[in-house]
Amino acid sequence: MTADHRRPTGPADPVMRTYTEPEVASLLDELRERGRTFGLIRPSLATDQVVDGRVLVRFGCAPASTVLNLLAVLRHYEKAEAPCDF
Repeated sequence: MTADHRRPTGPADPVMRTYTEPEVASLLDELRERGRTFGLIRPSLATDQVVDGRVLVRFGCAPASTVLNLLAVLRHYEKAEAPCDF
């Protein structure tokens, strides 16, 4: 999601061109770890190719922005479900 956390990052968002394959691979590892708790198990997740400066992932040949948006949702949900320490 974008910095304002209210709308998803689109595949054409200029920030997507700044992500390298190793960075996206690291995000995929995080998605595997966080997603396991919610039943999101995709062992085949991997970077696929770079098209027009954007990294695609083997997730139905989705753009890396899909991974960022899924992680944002999972992180938000984890925070919302975390117990409050008063």
